[in-house]
Formats: sequence, C-alpha cells, structure tokens
Amino acid sequence: MKAVLTLLCLIAVAACGISPTDVQDRGNVPTVNIPPPSKTIYLIRDGKLALEPADVENDTVASLLGALFAASEQPLGDRDTALRGFTYLGIKDSLNPVQRDEIQLPRTSTLTVYIRGDGTLTRLGKAQIVCTAQQDAAFELVKIVRENAHRPSKSEGRYTCGELK
Repeated sequence: MKAVLTLLCLIAVAACGISPTDVQDRGNVPTVNIPPPSKTIYLIRDGKLALEPADVENDTVASLLGALFAASEQPLGDRDTALRGFTYLGIKDSLNPVQRDEIQLPRTSTLTVYIRGDGTLTRLGKAQIVCTAQQDAAFELVKIVRENAHRPSKSEGRYTCGELK
C-alpha cells in the first residue's frame, strides 16, 4: 500500500511538469524589527515630573506602577517621589459602554488604581500615578482609590495626565 502511494505521488509531481529538487538556501527570512516597549515611570526632578527608565520585566501598566511605588524604597539620587508612605495594591480596567446607538462612538477605558497609605496624596503624587499609567494610550482617564484597613474606600478623583502636569 505504501509503495502504491509513493508511486501515485511521483506520478502526480511528474504529471504537472515540475521536477523535484532538494531544499535550497535562498538567504535570510524576512523579519520585522519591533522597537522595545516603553519602560519608563514618572519621578520628580527639581520639583517637576521627569520621565525616568524603570527596571521592569514588561511594559504592562501593572508592572510600571509597581516599579513607580517601589522607587520610594530605593535611593533616587537627584530624583524624588511624592509616593513615600503609599503602597500600590493593583489596578482594574473597565471599558465605558458606547453612549448612543445612533452614532458609533469610540470605546474608551478608565483605569482604576488602588493604593494604601495614611498620608496626604499630593497633586504631584497623583500626577506620577496618572502620567505613568497613561503612557498606555488606551486609558483615557485614571481613577485613584485609596483602600485602608478599618475604613471605607476613598476616591482621590479621576484625572488625565494633562490636567495634573
């Protein structure tokens, strides 16, 4: 049976006028170079926001925010952070539904960032969180929620990077 199949394959190849050849090397395969992901966070330099490289494994918002809050535990040299005393707990992304049926509006996303801490979250601290998160253009708004033990959650507001800079 195997011999019959082999014979049929040879007849089929020969019948179309193509003679079989060995594999031939024709050069390198085409490739696309994708730039590395942005791995930066916003710290403070001379009292203003400054984009700084972040030591993270990937460019997800969760890992960037984790690095942002971890920076408060490291020596920063000539940079600083307004997030000392605060802990990053996590994020939640929820797409806002389309508002009208008659017009197809683009869907936008609000990112909620959950933090913990007892101090005052300054405008500069909020800007660090929001601007770091909004490097991902999918997030139109960033909402900051403070979660504290034995007290109800407190919203610190919804922001865009532009309004806090």
